[in-house]
Amino acid sequence: MANPFDYLPSIDKLIPLFRTLITLIIFLVLFNLTLNAIKRALLRRAKTKHQTSNIKIFSRIAKYGAFLTLVIFAIFTYAGSWTGLGLSVGLFSAALGWALQRPITGIAGWMMVVIKRPFDIGDRIIIGKVRGDVIDITLTHVYIQEIGGIVGGEENSGRVVMVPNSKLFEQDIINYTLEDEYILSQVAVTITFESNLDKAIKIALDSTKKFTKELDKEHEKKPYVRTYFDAKGMNVRVRFFTPAKQIQEFTSNVSKEIFTNFMKAKDVEIAYPHTEILYRKKSG
Repeated sequence: MANPFDYLPSIDKLIPLFRTLITLIIFLVLFNLTLNAIKRALLRRAKTKHQTSNIKIFSRIAKYGAFLTLVIFAIFTYAGSWTGLGLSVGLFSAALGWALQRPITGIAGWMMVVIKRPFDIGDRIIIGKVRGDVIDITLTHVYIQEIGGIVGGEENSGRVVMVPNSKLFEQDIINYTLEDEYILSQVAVTITFESNLDKAIKIALDSTKKFTKELDKEHEKKPYVRTYFDAKGMNVRVRFFTPAKQIQEFTSNVSKEIFTNFMKAKDVEIAYPHTEILYRKKSG
């Protein structure tokens, strides 16, 4: 009767495998320690959002590249020849392509982000129905700190949404801060037809400049007013550029200031749904 232990690989065949695995682990640990030290040093010197994003993304690329290189080296060392390496890599690639189609699409999405740079870590973006600030970009997911959510608006909800990279090829991507950190906002108010329109425009502009005068020096985009006819009166819309991540704060402050100053003006009245009865003497 055959001994079942005869089918097990001998110790002589297992020793090279264990030696390769131990060498691989030691090298990975040392590489990660060195890479993290370099990353921390570079992050301390980074002055812009794009520099910080570049450091984080390319440190991850270095980590993935080192791991892949070590895996290929380990397979070659254990196989003992380029023929064995080619066969092993071929079989591995075929199995990976068949079983991991969606993750491979995700890796392609990650490569698109790294090469084309539609957004960086720190950018405020919209992917499909998800809005928020990019806090991390990994090989499989984009991590987004959600804004709005169940409360609406442009403020952080406290939730983190993980968007699979594979969806980047299927969804529209809107970047608030691709060119700079500012975005156009507006505060709209409707005044009665009997109001002093020129005075309302001046109040709206002065109220806005009170909060944006320092920002105007940075981007040289001044607030301006557009007026439109409305069924209830004249619609006055003051538009101004604000930091994308502070849009809620600025619109709230400007709205309050406009309301306060309108209440002080005797010849400017905010239009709102109400009923007035006018008695007019009929001539003749």
